[in-house]
Amino acid sequence: MSDKSSNHANQQWGGRFSEPTDQFVAKFTASIDFDKRLYRQDISGSLAHAAMLNKVGILTDQELSDIQQGLQDIQTAIEAGEIEWSVALEDIHMNIEARLTDRIGITGKKLHTGRSRNDQIATDIRLYLRDEIDVICQEITRLQQNLANLAEQETETIMPGFTHLQTAQPVTFGHHLMAWFEMLSRDYERLQDCRKRVNISPLGAAALAGTTYPIDREFTAQQLGFSKPSENSLDSVSDRDFAIEFCSAASLIMTHLSRISEELILWTSAQFNFIELPDRFCTGSSIMPQKKNPDVPELVRGKTGRITGHLISLLTLMKSQPLAYNKDNQEDKEPLFDTVDNLKGCLRAYADMVPAIKANKESMYEAAKRGFSTATDLADYLVKKQMPFRDAHEVVGKAVAYGIAQNKDLSEMSLEELQQFSNTIEQDVFDVLTLEGSVNVRNHIGGTAPAQVKAAIERARELLASR
Repeated sequence: MSDKSSNHANQQWGGRFSEPTDQFVAKFTASIDFDKRLYRQDISGSLAHAAMLNKVGILTDQELSDIQQGLQDIQTAIEAGEIEWSVALEDIHMNIEARLTDRIGITGKKLHTGRSRNDQIATDIRLYLRDEIDVICQEITRLQQNLANLAEQETETIMPGFTHLQTAQPVTFGHHLMAWFEMLSRDYERLQDCRKRVNISPLGAAALAGTTYPIDREFTAQQLGFSKPSENSLDSVSDRDFAIEFCSAASLIMTHLSRISEELILWTSAQFNFIELPDRFCTGSSIMPQKKNPDVPELVRGKTGRITGHLISLLTLMKSQPLAYNKDNQEDKEPLFDTVDNLKGCLRAYADMVPAIKANKESMYEAAKRGFSTATDLADYLVKKQMPFRDAHEVVGKAVAYGIAQNKDLSEMSLEELQQFSNTIEQDVFDVLTLEGSVNVRNHIGGTAPAQVKAAIERARELLASR
């Protein structure tokens, strides 16, 4: 096919040139190695464009039928692995168009009437990204469903809550899991909002100024499921804001997954021993037989930098480009594709892994008892008995210092020991110094009380069902 490829390349744009493209330059500038994944979108866009050309009288019914059949045959051949992609034909658009002309003759050359590769690739990327956003949102939903299910199992499992990675106050594991759920809800909303700006059709903007043919852009937009055609032809072919916005949303998702990963990695360590991850999501050591490494969370944490790097790459790519299209934009696809692939993989791994997480409830409970996690509860108790908060803070601080010296938690002290710091303390103090009392009393929306966690799970399931 190499000879044909050279001829096709010349027929596509070579009329103005007096010598062939240097072989190295041809390979250097070609994008077929990575944009071939856009074949479905490219064929869909071509089918809509052909139908529009027929509608406005540029293509006959027979020509439209030939193009439709030819494109369908090409898609079948691609999916059967029968197409040999040609670097000489540069990109997915010219490879498909050349194949179409091979199959149906001169009619294939009419397909490009009223469009350019500039609006063609902009259309393809938007179609691709719209589809991928839908898949990613499905994976986020699946992960959230599994988080809600696990949270329901652990609504009364007490663990230490941390600030500065120091024991702060007791919380429930279910409450902690629902915090992850909230992060992902914002991620889902950002992607849905991004999708609105992705779902605009640039087809018909042509190279940069529109076209002299009587095209119907509303028709092609409708055919492709876009909400509307874009407003300005210069912006239409050069805009990559939507890809940057997606990569920004993806970076935030990965940042959230990285935070979750960090906690899972800590919690599986012998020092914490809060949870166990399923063996199928871990690996061992080649030298230390006792090791069970949390490789999936570690790799997800590592991929966060990669995806954030892609966002910076795209921002840098666009920062100095004059209107309209420039060859620089060929560099938008690889970071975008890699972001999509890795984000989907990370979400799938987590959605699969979360249901099999096992909480070591005794370890969590014992850890919550250490570090004087109910100290704030004691201060609140004193305030409710009319002691000024700053005075209560000092009283509790002294009690904690005593506890450190005696190696006793507040709940382990006798009433007489506690009363040496304040006579305001009475027998009912032990209702708030227990871990159960501490979590149960935080019984308001957003609080860690088991009743509130169950209510949050109910609301979460209603949210998921509405998508």
